Amino acid sequence: MNSTTIKEFFQRLPGQLDSDAAEDLDAVYQFDLSGAQGGQYILTIREGACQVAEGMHAHPHVVLSMAGEDCIKILKGQLSGTAVAMSGRLKIGGDIGLAMQLKSLFPTVG
Repeated sequence: MNSTTIKEFFQRLPGQLDSDAAEDLDAVYQFDLSGAQGGQYILTIREGACQVAEGMHAHPHVVLSMAGEDCIKILKGQLSGTAVAMSGRLKIGGDIGLAMQLKSLFPTVG
């Protein structure tokens, strides 16, 4: 299986959103990713729909800073977000509750 780039991974996220879980959510997630799979991505979830854009948002609800490789593994369920955060490899700014909700919004990623 070919390895997925972080850009390809984020481009596929809108189609994998659990719209029922996101129905009442209005949130902007900022991903600030480092390393070979680095980049900045904005994930906007509003009224059960998801949009992805590259770049930095002026006022995100939550900022997740980590290596791009870790981001893919966390969302695929191959790494525990909690364990990565406790090890210092994931830094969370803003609404931690939204960060904890992220995996449940995309249950089919993997």
